[in-house]
Amino acid sequence: MDGKTLARVGAIIFVSVAITATVIEMSRKEERPAIRPTPVLEEAADPLPEGQRRCQQMGEAAARDSECLRIWAATRDRFLGTRTAPQRADEGR
Repeated sequence: MDGKTLARVGAIIFVSVAITATVIEMSRKEERPAIRPTPVLEEAADPLPEGQRRCQQMGEAAARDSECLRIWAATRDRFLGTRTAPQRADEGR
């Protein structure tokens, strides 16, 4: 066998193996992963969002409402990740 014939036989074998692998891969049935429903977490009884809505509905009057000021401070602390130390009764004097 000369070099050209050997190269042709090698190319034919390579192409036939590639076609066979492609046919096998295309004939496989695709297994879809099992869909697991994500658990729905019930919101904990957090009064902060409810208070925020109430203050939002109050409009400009909320700026003078002490409860809204407290809610906004708690929201800010939660957002910034800070915790204010509780005031003791004897600190204000």
